Amino acid sequence: MGGAVVMGGTVHKRAVAEKNTSCMSLFFPLLIHINPPCRKGRHCQNDPREQRSDAMRITKRTNLAIRVLMYCAANEERLVTKSEIARCCNTSENHLAQVINQLGQLGYLHTQRGRNGGLMLGRPMADIRIGDVFRALESQVPIAECFADVDNTCPLVEACRLKIAVADAAEAFYAHLDEITLDALVCGNERLLEIMHPVVCRI
Repeated sequence: MGGAVVMGGTVHKRAVAEKNTSCMSLFFPLLIHINPPCRKGRHCQNDPREQRSDAMRITKRTNLAIRVLMYCAANEERLVTKSEIARCCNTSENHLAQVINQLGQLGYLHTQRGRNGGLMLGRPMADIRIGDVFRALESQVPIAECFADVDNTCPLVEACRLKIAVADAAEAFYAHLDEITLDALVCGNERLLEIMHPVVCRI
């Protein structure tokens, strides 16, 4: 089996240092592709005709959660509304409501009710680690059947070593995201700010 390749953009130390990483390439959506061996018995990483689309996809909830956090970070000087996030991030308010509620419970968002209510970050951008957000949201979804507490019908669960390998791989994935904070995704990212914080000229 080949190595893991993050499709849609890899966040590396230089990108984090420059704080100029595009959210569109990182999380809309994030895929981890495993390069399989070719049908002809040779590795075909550089031959798109031979590649299959095997992928591990993050949940929609985690995807939306990152968008919400980035939107709030891009507009940190004010309360933002669920409806404007929905318009910007191309999703429904119903889906956002569940995500916003969970992020609020986790302390990542502060919500204010009422006619002039809205939401904003519950802690500084630099204190929000993307790996922590992923763990909190993705840990509720078993990565494979054998990780589930219920409905596990695999007869190999007591003898399978693959479960350990998959668990280690998942933790390595989260550990990589631990190096990335929300401010590294937003601050200095002009393309992102054009999308999430456009200048409104008032006459």
